[in-house]
Amino acid sequence: MVERYQRRVIGVAMAVVHNQEDALELAQETFVRAFENVSKFESRSSFSTWLYRIAANLAIDFRRREGRHPTTRGEEAENEIQRLPSGLGNSFKEAQRNELRQRINDALKELTTEHRAAILLREVEGLSYDEISEVMQCPRGTVMSRLHYARNRLREILKDLGED
Repeated sequence: MVERYQRRVIGVAMAVVHNQEDALELAQETFVRAFENVSKFESRSSFSTWLYRIAANLAIDFRRREGRHPTTRGEEAENEIQRLPSGLGNSFKEAQRNELRQRINDALKELTTEHRAAILLREVEGLSYDEISEVMQCPRGTVMSRLHYARNRLREILKDLGED
């Protein structure tokens, strides 16, 4: 079960908490909770959707406990190291990719938790509107609205990228 769903469970958690260490811990807790409560699974939705909903709920609860803005815990140093171009390949292109990645991450941080989760679940994890609706426990129309506003906000934040 862990091998099959681990990547997506971590992705769901990352969509909410935006911190890899926290997402990994939340994924572990998700699998523990799923194992403990598998008898409560009612088959109204797919098993994966049920599992992602557990992950989303744990991540949302974690985010509420930690406050609106997560702490970085030494991430700055790691990010700075990753920005340094390596000796492999074209270091200019690699630096451009790293800069673009950072701009996108910064733009995602400006979205509300709900909008960020919706956009990452759709665009990164590839979930359908119905799956996102079940994971986020909101109507399909709300998912569509959140995606619409998230995409528009990202376009607004990143509009200067198209000028290059």
